[in-house]
Amino acid sequence: MFKKLKEKWKVDWLQFILIFTTFALGGSLCAKVGSYLLGLVMTEKNVLYWIIYIPFLSVLWPACVLLVSIPFGQFKFFINYLKSMGKKLGIVKNTDQ
Repeated sequence: MFKKLKEKWKVDWLQFILIFTTFALGGSLCAKVGSYLLGLVMTEKNVLYWIIYIPFLSVLWPACVLLVSIPFGQFKFFINYLKSMGKKLGIVKNTDQ
């Protein structure tokens, strides 16, 4: 599975490890920051909290991953990755002619 991803992304093993590390740390940062920010607004974790939490993390995640990608030298990869994701979701206009 890892070998297929490495070939799909056209990266060497070191960059692959840095990308996976960025995904892990970016996701963890997103969960911590999201939980903290919602905790400031909502005092208890009821059903409404989770209804807001999931979409909030979906919006916050790209910013966290981009922030973490800078010190790992993977910013260019993640900008392109997020653009590709945005095109697939119909959020980013496809400019390929």
